[in-house]
Amino acid sequence: MRPTRATVLLTAGLVTLLGVPTAAAADTPSTLYVNNSASGTRCSDTGPGSEEAPFCTVSAGAKAAQPGQTVQVLAYKPYDETVTVDRSGEPGKPISIVMRPNTGGPFRVKGLKVQGASHVVVRGLTSTGGVQVSGSTDIELDRMTIASQTDPVVIGAESVDVRLTRSNLVSPVRIEGGSRGTVLGRNQIRGGIAAAVDAVGAPGTIVTNNNLYLSCDAAVSFRGASTGSGAFNNLIYISSPKACVNPDPRSGILVSRDSAAGTRADHNLLAGFPADGAVPYRWADVVHATPAALRAATGQGEHDILTPAAWDVGPWDRSPNVDSGDSAAPGVLPTDYNGYSVVDDPLAPNTGKDGGFIDRGAHELQDEVRDVQLEIAQNWAPVGTSVQVKAKADNNWPGTLTYRYDFGDGTAPVVTKAANAEHVYASPCACTVSVKAITAAGREAYRQQSIKVTPATPLATAFTAQPYLPSASDPDQLVEPLSVQVDPQSSAAPWPIARMDVDHGDGAKDTQSTLDPVRHAYKQPGTYKVTVTLTDVKGATSTAERSVQVAYTPAGFVAVHPTRILDSRLAASPTPIDAARIAVPVHYYGSGPHHTAGASAVVLNVTVTGATEDTHLSVWPSGQPRPATSNVNVKAGGTSSNTVTVPIGADGFVSAKLNSGKAQIIVDYAGYYQPNTGQRFTPLAPTRVVDTRTAGGALAGGQARTVRVAGVNGIPADATAVALNLTGTGSTENAHVVAYPVADGRPTTSNLNLEPGKDKSNQAIVPVGPNGTITLYTNTGSTHLILDAVGYYAKDGKALFTPVVPQRLADTRTTGKLAPGATTTVSGVPANAIGAALNVTATDSTGPGFLTVHGYGGTRPEASSLNTRPGDTVPNHVTTPVGDGGRVTIANSWGGSTHVITDLFGYFTQG
Repeated sequence: MRPTRATVLLTAGLVTLLGVPTAAAADTPSTLYVNNSASGTRCSDTGPGSEEAPFCTVSAGAKAAQPGQTVQVLAYKPYDETVTVDRSGEPGKPISIVMRPNTGGPFRVKGLKVQGASHVVVRGLTSTGGVQVSGSTDIELDRMTIASQTDPVVIGAESVDVRLTRSNLVSPVRIEGGSRGTVLGRNQIRGGIAAAVDAVGAPGTIVTNNNLYLSCDAAVSFRGASTGSGAFNNLIYISSPKACVNPDPRSGILVSRDSAAGTRADHNLLAGFPADGAVPYRWADVVHATPAALRAATGQGEHDILTPAAWDVGPWDRSPNVDSGDSAAPGVLPTDYNGYSVVDDPLAPNTGKDGGFIDRGAHELQDEVRDVQLEIAQNWAPVGTSVQVKAKADNNWPGTLTYRYDFGDGTAPVVTKAANAEHVYASPCACTVSVKAITAAGREAYRQQSIKVTPATPLATAFTAQPYLPSASDPDQLVEPLSVQVDPQSSAAPWPIARMDVDHGDGAKDTQSTLDPVRHAYKQPGTYKVTVTLTDVKGATSTAERSVQVAYTPAGFVAVHPTRILDSRLAASPTPIDAARIAVPVHYYGSGPHHTAGASAVVLNVTVTGATEDTHLSVWPSGQPRPATSNVNVKAGGTSSNTVTVPIGADGFVSAKLNSGKAQIIVDYAGYYQPNTGQRFTPLAPTRVVDTRTAGGALAGGQARTVRVAGVNGIPADATAVALNLTGTGSTENAHVVAYPVADGRPTTSNLNLEPGKDKSNQAIVPVGPNGTITLYTNTGSTHLILDAVGYYAKDGKALFTPVVPQRLADTRTTGKLAPGATTTVSGVPANAIGAALNVTATDSTGPGFLTVHGYGGTRPEASSLNTRPGDTVPNHVTTPVGDGGRVTIANSWGGSTHVITDLFGYFTQG
């Protein structure tokens, strides 16, 4: 692996064989352009050949070219032409016809003829026909592809100094007609019926560093007085013959008797020899079976190699062609078939001439770097710290790579042969450190990694604690209600954090080893002391704490098709129960409903039936203490239902429990509230929209009736759901009523349970169907129905809903009954609320009547919120506007006196 004189010779060869064209005269453009894919009529063979107005054909560019000019050919489309070059450049100022860079590949033509020309370069051409060079001098054909198996490359008619390099030819090359000084270097050439390279009457032909594939005749032959020729550093592969017509054995290298004078051969490798019907050498009409025999007879082939197998010979480690050629052989190029430089394989001994390391054949084995990993010993450190980095490359040749480190702070990159480097940052930054591992041929692998350079200050904990809410862009993401995100990234941490302890103040704690935010779902609203303690890798600690107010967040409403989610009558053991834990399906997937979204509250219709004694049912968020509120009141043996709006527990459940006794519990799911999604609510003073007593008549059992509720009575046509107070009167049988959006999509749920002789009410939030309608249905008997609208949901609605832990606002059992015709004011709703979701219960009524709930200070509407009945405790979910000071008014009709109990489940604020 010691340096040799090959470096000087290779450089000289580059200048000699691949001369660089000089600039054209100042008044002549240096470049002409050919582009047959130019849009419209931009290209023209009579135009200037500029980039804006290119030639359409390569031939036009070749005819127009002057000495020193380059014709750049855009290679997107084939050119349907055989190109003839018959113009000449000048020494040092050739005419060059080349593929335009970055245009997808070689430009394709039907054929190429160079006739009577001199000082011409053609590079990057693909020919589907043959290539002919005749009567020409100083011609370079580089990076050519000859795709025809029948049309050879022919160099003839006394051409001089023609160079065919770094090309892929599937047809043979024939040099003839007194041509002199032809050089073939770094090509892949396949023979056919004729020799792969056949020099006939072509003295001074040089064949160096090619891959030659022997089929018939010979891999390379010098005949017809092709004296003074040479074959060096070639790889000759034997392949299966194809319809050979020459009866003589095939030859790797053939030199006729009249061509032997001055002809030389050395450092060739013949793979697959000996073989039946093939001999490695036929020199001056004498067959030589080994390099030793050839050397003994002619003095040639001293360093040739024969291998019996071809499969293990090629550009890979430990192949005998690697680092074993003659760097000073005639025609040697400094770059290989792919344009890679000659490099020394450290895994192979340098057995080439004078210790050289050029490979035999068209390809020069290169190191391959597949990947590089980057390790940073201190990827988080204060200013002034010496940061050590290390690259680990996956390559074939250890110790041969060059590493280029960029530390990302504007300082000059560090270029080194060492895999390690270090750097001291002068100022804080969030920088990106990168490394390139580069082979001698310029192949690269790249890796980067972030580094945090901090101020050199003591560790100081700081954090924020904010509600963590579902996003509008991903509403199906699971975000538990009352989630808070603790973010410590504002802490001053000069060194990496080894441990972070978070005490959420409710008994829950988290520990982690990063400064990433931590999320926690609280079971109930309140004020909590959150404490964060940081410990860094140097052992320093710091603690910070703050009070965090945890509360529900305003949310929009998402209506769903009514669905039954619990019916204890259908359980495996359908005995009455006293409690239930209700899973809330706030999102639907193909496998069914699941609690996987970010809902904070749910709207249910809860029915209690078959109670063993007079009792009431309370519903509240799972995981929280049972409140003193109630939702459904029922008499022994009776059936009662009510709409319930309740926050969802952190586990995705709500709890329900009877005050006493047992009963069957049925729960229907009507929709949910979720921050950053859903529709806004606009509260209305109760407005009558349907009354079958005055229009349409009673609804018969088994019948459905479609009524319009949107686009009328102040409810916009684009409302997506309507909040209705649904009252049944004059029922002839025990029955139930269903309100639903689409006439042919009746669910198995219910909204109102009817009893003969009793006026019964329940509030329902009903999705709006086609043309602003909903459908009403009763299962048996007949009944009159009265629908009072108390609000609607729409994209342009006014308010968002904030759920609260159920709480009792007022109970007249401690202050005295509400007399007939009297009103009571209930306070305790937040002052900024414009609407409220209440559960209003009438009990111990002395006569039939009704209660009307409306915003304090507003006009009392002519509609009812619930009906009172002597001997019954009657609850109803009431959505109502809120007046000044967060107050509502409850008015009793002129029936009997009654006690009124008011519970708050949430409120609406301007959204």
